[in-house]
Amino acid sequence: MHIFEALMLVCFGCSWPMNIYKSWTTRSAVGKSLSFLLIVEAGYICGMVNKVLYSFDVVFWLYLLNFVMVGIDVCLYFRNRGLDRRREAECA
Repeated sequence: MHIFEALMLVCFGCSWPMNIYKSWTTRSAVGKSLSFLLIVEAGYICGMVNKVLYSFDVVFWLYLLNFVMVGIDVCLYFRNRGLDRRREAECA
């Protein structure tokens, strides 16, 4: 196991629940970047593929956990974007 890789993923992993909470409670996609979220997802996929092909260890599960959390935020992005559009339509 690569301890610094694991620590990096733990640090990133600590930020995603806060981001998910903010997305859930604000109910708005304003200020969110779908492209950023998808690039992060691609990075986690690359990390998981590397673990599967070259050095499978417990760090794989940290990549997977982070991937799932970002996926939740992506889903909330689409929900919130729909809510934003609905609010805009009601104001018009």
